[in-house]
Amino acid sequence: MSNSYASERPTGADAPAPAATSWVSVVVFAGVLLLTLGGFQVTEGAVALYREEFFMVTRTGLVLELDYATWGWTHLLLGLAAVAAGAGVLLGRLWARILGVLITFLGALLHFVFLAASPLWCTILICMDILIIYALCAHGRDVRPTHAG
Repeated sequence: MSNSYASERPTGADAPAPAATSWVSVVVFAGVLLLTLGGFQVTEGAVALYREEFFMVTRTGLVLELDYATWGWTHLLLGLAAVAAGAGVLLGRLWARILGVLITFLGALLHFVFLAASPLWCTILICMDILIIYALCAHGRDVRPTHAG
């Protein structure tokens, strides 16, 4: 039995699945980037929950009027979702690709909001987000789950 997604070939077909393209490395990069992003988000959330004096801005100086506990839990949950999506992308899971696209899209929107503050850096990050979204949508199935058999 071939390692393949069911949607890549008709039911009962004995033909092997199409060969993986060179985009696999970009999809793997997207998975690793989601893992890294998730790790940073979890760290920032934990710091906001346990050491709010670490941040140099007081609550009244924040752009959004949020409590540090709300900020911390939001980052913690988004970070755990990004870690799960990154691990799932590396394992070839469809749900992880969908979650990865959603997280990356939200990141691109966030970078667009801060474009005026840091134009070069945000432009680079938006381009990277678009590349990751394309890789996950168009070539995500190239990373196949392994099945014993």
